[in-house]
Amino acid sequence: MRTAIATVSLSGSLTEKLTAAARAGFDGVEIFENDLLASPLSPEEIRARCADLGLTIDLYQPMRDIEAVPADEFDRNLRRAQHKFELMRRLGADTVLVCSSVHPLAEDDDALAAAQLHRLADLAQDFGIRVAYEALAWGRHVSTYDHAWRVVEAADHPALGTCLDSFHILARGSDPKGIEDIPGEKIFFLQLADAPLMAMDVLQWSRHYRCFPGQGGFDLAGLVRHVRAAGYQGPLSLEVFNDVFRQAEAGPTAVDAHRSLLMLQEATGLAALPEPVVPTGVAFTELVTPDAEPVAALLGALGFARTARHRSKPVDLWRQGEARVLVNTGPAARRDGTQLAAIGLESPDPAGAARRAEALLAPVLPRRRAPQDVALDAVAAPDGTELFFCATDRPELPSWTDDFRPVPHTEPARHLKRVDHLALTQPWHQFDEAALFHRTVLGLPARESVDVADPYGLFRSRPVSNADGSVRIALSVGPAPTDDSGRAQHIALTTDDVVAAARAFRAAGGRLLAVPANYHDDLAARFEFADGELETYRELGILYDRDADGVFRHCYTETVGRVFFELVQRDGDYRGYGAPNAPVRLAAQHGRRPVG
Repeated sequence: MRTAIATVSLSGSLTEKLTAAARAGFDGVEIFENDLLASPLSPEEIRARCADLGLTIDLYQPMRDIEAVPADEFDRNLRRAQHKFELMRRLGADTVLVCSSVHPLAEDDDALAAAQLHRLADLAQDFGIRVAYEALAWGRHVSTYDHAWRVVEAADHPALGTCLDSFHILARGSDPKGIEDIPGEKIFFLQLADAPLMAMDVLQWSRHYRCFPGQGGFDLAGLVRHVRAAGYQGPLSLEVFNDVFRQAEAGPTAVDAHRSLLMLQEATGLAALPEPVVPTGVAFTELVTPDAEPVAALLGALGFARTARHRSKPVDLWRQGEARVLVNTGPAARRDGTQLAAIGLESPDPAGAARRAEALLAPVLPRRRAPQDVALDAVAAPDGTELFFCATDRPELPSWTDDFRPVPHTEPARHLKRVDHLALTQPWHQFDEAALFHRTVLGLPARESVDVADPYGLFRSRPVSNADGSVRIALSVGPAPTDDSGRAQHIALTTDDVVAAARAFRAAGGRLLAVPANYHDDLAARFEFADGELETYRELGILYDRDADGVFRHCYTETVGRVFFELVQRDGDYRGYGAPNAPVRLAAQHGRRPVG
């Protein structure tokens, strides 16, 4: 189906919004009146700009407080409408959105509303324009889609139809099944927005917290199926009011928006995309650093051994068990310290995973490689992390390890087994985008968000994982847009004995994050421990959590650049990440300066 986006969904000037929408692959736009009024371009110039970009203008919006008002007020409304219809003719838009009235003089009189909308449609028809009447969820007398349809049906005018808006329908808890009773040709437009499920005033909810399909809690796929069953043939259009999107760069936001519609079309059978290829493990993590010495010291203390070096690049492979860390000191090394730059995802079908990612608009990354290097497909996540789809030592597929040549080394320790999870702090404006990306592109379902206290605000985290937990990524966002310290990343490594691993790390010269004594005093009040157990945790800075399924013990290393490591022991079927302990860890890290 054709896709469109309302200009109110993006930041910037109208010209910037139109350019972003076109580059992201949208077919059309809804022109929000405030964007037009603030633009230095004339309606004719805007029309030409859209044509040059290959965009149609599918809707002009909104016209407010039109119907069910006293006669003198309605006369003024018709005068206002005539001016807008003349403007729309210059703009080249043939459909206008009319919202149900919130005017204090509006009367609870459907017959009057229908009669006045009929007269409005008569005027619109003279200009070749259609009127799409929408029920605002906070409308004074008309607040549901079925009520709006009854008014439209009573008005009985060919230039008058209804506009369906998923937010207004689902936020009120209306049953969308009734949409199928509306003739498809009378559904003039469909606007889509998701939203997190929240208990708050519906107007504030609408104006600040809408999001793109798949980022909230609404069943948009079900609603679209009902609309299609009614016979609607128009575009799927996004109208999203969101404070974060209005501050974010328009280009990436538009790409995220279009990705959400591709996902929605796949879910409703309107588009066929390459099948998801869910990763089965973490093949490697790659750190880029301008100074390998502190990174090597940290990895060595953790028990890793430098086992191989890339044959054509300054990249070393450090290994312990199934955990592999690449240390890159080449041109990719960033000036602002050590960072987790790339993740190798073990894939049953690397080529298929890349096709899926590209179809969902993930940026495909060019690679500088020698002719003999293994060809690896890589895409960029929203935060810039490079994601490689690869195979490790599988005879049926080329292995990325073939690019590395062994170097003399002692055998690595055996305390750490594999990567338990990765924690990636996202740019402030890309948190919801990241969750949608990992779910749609990588096939990793997201769990509910968790808010944890940081000394300077709230830290929000949302984990994504595959079914067996072999790939877990905790996406998080710091308390504020300027909280640069919140961009820390960490690699959690699993062990069968966190006490032994922590002691070995410290004996090798490693420094564990110090945990306040008050924390362990509180543990004594919350849980019962064996003799000496709590004292050991206090000595090593080990944190502890327990739920109905199991026990979680973990501790943290010092931070090098932006990266630190976590040692994790899971007993039973504990599936969490120690969220109750996160405020203590964050406070402790704020009190220490990173090294490297």
